[in-house]
Amino acid sequence: MTSESSTLADRAALRAASPSRTTRGLLVCGALAGPVFVVTVAAQAFTRDGYDLRRHPISLLTLGTLGWIQMSAFIGAGLLSAAYAVGLRRALRPGPAGAWVPPLVGVFGLGLIVGGGFRPDPALGFPPGAPAGNADPMSWHGIVHAVAPPLAFTALVLACFVVVRRAVVLRQPCWAAYSAATGMVALALVAWPGQEGLSVRLALAVTLAFAWTTTLALRLLSGDRVASSGPRRV
Repeated sequence: MTSESSTLADRAALRAASPSRTTRGLLVCGALAGPVFVVTVAAQAFTRDGYDLRRHPISLLTLGTLGWIQMSAFIGAGLLSAAYAVGLRRALRPGPAGAWVPPLVGVFGLGLIVGGGFRPDPALGFPPGAPAGNADPMSWHGIVHAVAPPLAFTALVLACFVVVRRAVVLRQPCWAAYSAATGMVALALVAWPGQEGLSVRLALAVTLAFAWTTTLALRLLSGDRVASSGPRRV
C-alpha cells in the first residue's frame, strides 16, 4: 500500500471509529486527571499556612499535617493517568501515535504515583520551621521524589511531540501546532536557566501539560480516533 493510500485509510478509519464503553471510561479518567491535580494545588496554594508558590515547589505541599492532600492528588492523578494510558492504547492502536503515546503517558502516571508516595525533604522554610535552604544531604525518599516527577514530565513532553506527527498525518494543523507549542513551552519553562521564579515556572509547565492531556482525551471522546484497523504506526 502506498504512503498516500495508507494516509487516506488512516483518515477513513479515524472517522469510522466508535470507542467502547470501557474505552470511553478510561479516556474520561484522562480528562479528569489534570483538573483534579491543578484544582487541588490551586486550592492549597492560597490556603496552606506558610506556603508561597513564588518560592515553594508544588512538591513541598506533600509535607506537614495536611500533606496527605497533595500526596493524594499526586497518586490520584497518577492512577487516572495510568488508566488513561490503557484507554489511549485501545483508542489509538493501530494507527498514528498508537505505539508510543500510551506507554509514555503510562510512565507519566507512574512518575506521579511515585512522586506522591515518596515525599521530598523539608526545605526553603516549608513547612514552617523547615531549614531556609535545600536539604543537604537529601534523604533516600527525597532523592526518589526528585527523580520521579521530572521523569514523568519528560515522558509527557515526548508524548506531545509524538502526537504532532499524528496530527500532521491526519492533516490537523491546529492540533499539531498546539501539541508542538505545549511541548516546547513546557520544556522551556522547566529548562530555563536560573533558580529565580523556578517554582512558578514549574507550576505553569504542569498546568500546560495537564491541559494538553485533558484536551487530547476530549478530542478522542468526541470523535478524533483511529479504528481497530489501519496500517500506520508511530
